[in-house]
Amino acid sequence: MPPRPRPGREFVLTLSCPDRAGLVHAVTGFLVEHSGNILESQQFDDRLQDRFFMRVHFDVSDPETSLERLRAGFSSLAETYRIDWRLFDAAAPTRTLIMVSRYGHCLNDLLFRKSTGALNIEIPAIVSNHRDFEPLAQSHGIPFHHIPVTPQTKAEAETRLLELVERLEIDLVVLARYMQILSDDLCKQFEGRAINIHHSFLPSFKGARPYLQAHQRGVKLVGATAHYVTPDLDEGPIIEQDVVRVDHSHDPDQLVTTGRDVEARVLARAVQWHTESRILLNGHHTVVFR
Repeated sequence: MPPRPRPGREFVLTLSCPDRAGLVHAVTGFLVEHSGNILESQQFDDRLQDRFFMRVHFDVSDPETSLERLRAGFSSLAETYRIDWRLFDAAAPTRTLIMVSRYGHCLNDLLFRKSTGALNIEIPAIVSNHRDFEPLAQSHGIPFHHIPVTPQTKAEAETRLLELVERLEIDLVVLARYMQILSDDLCKQFEGRAINIHHSFLPSFKGARPYLQAHQRGVKLVGATAHYVTPDLDEGPIIEQDVVRVDHSHDPDQLVTTGRDVEARVLARAVQWHTESRILLNGHHTVVFR
């Protein structure tokens, strides 16, 4: 595992803007002026959209150079080049709220990775419409919030959820197999900061027992998709996907086990890349600087 970034000394700058000559020179020149030393730099030029994307991880040698000073200094450059940008302390953990229903493999995987330092996140709360994983949350010392959802209480439940997100200053919401559909309004409020995971059989095998349906059709690939949440159900900008090959010897239970493993891996990678500011939205697509 690479060393953790030094708090207040290492930063990540992400940006996108219309492509034009001199962009890289302008950004690197700004960093030099502020005692910056580039540790990692990645860029992508979308020629179809004529748009430029960049991620820079850098440290600073001047002790007087703070995040606030960097942000203030870069704002004028951003205005000149029409840059959409974000600048973060690379060491700051992402405050993450996890939502789950009755399948706990993704939740358990995220908790383990957080406990080992593989994910630089804080988890101020776990939310569920059931109480199945309240003991698991308690074992990790994380507050558990039971918010039941019915057709009659859905609006009230979402109000409680939004209040929790705002009060706890949540940066990222992770739907770790949360089996409730969020309203369009809530999806819009969570735009770009809520990640969902689902199996790869959509849209072919919808509804209950998709792995049984897949087994009956003799599928040869089992996979998962992690994407940002949007009002279009399961059709938000894709962050990560993966597949595992299976064959006739796999029974439905083995397909489920295989699918849960790949779901957990794919979701963990999506969460990690988001928390490391490696994902930039490009319309309905994502640019992922791995």
